[in-house]
Amino acid sequence: MKVTVSRKAHFNAAHRLFNPKWSDEKNKTIFGKCSNLNYHGHNYELIVSVRGELDPETGFVMNLDDLRKIIEVEVEEYLDHKNLNLDVEEFKTLNPTAENIVIVIWKKIKAKLENHLDLKVTLYETPRNFVEFSGE
Repeated sequence: MKVTVSRKAHFNAAHRLFNPKWSDEKNKTIFGKCSNLNYHGHNYELIVSVRGELDPETGFVMNLDDLRKIIEVEVEEYLDHKNLNLDVEEFKTLNPTAENIVIVIWKKIKAKLENHLDLKVTLYETPRNFVEFSGE
């Protein structure tokens, strides 16, 4: 029987959405105020969900304290209070859209989980705008 466990987290970060191949005018047309030359910030909310079989000895899918530590290192310490475009290696060449951010987070967390566990990450950029990624 498979069960899903989830943990919430958050981080604050600034970014600018833009394509360096385009003019500032075209970037503004496509990305609007999100292409502000001086960046803008979000209070990101995150839900990390891990699905798997229950361990018959512990009754856990995984120890939630282990998941907390993974999120702390791989997401919070890595992204919190950063300018994503300037401070985070992946986004020096990758537009830091919510879609790209959730994929980067998923890859970092998935690399720390046991292979038999499934992972879904939900990232809220605002209370009304969110994206999900489960590796597919």
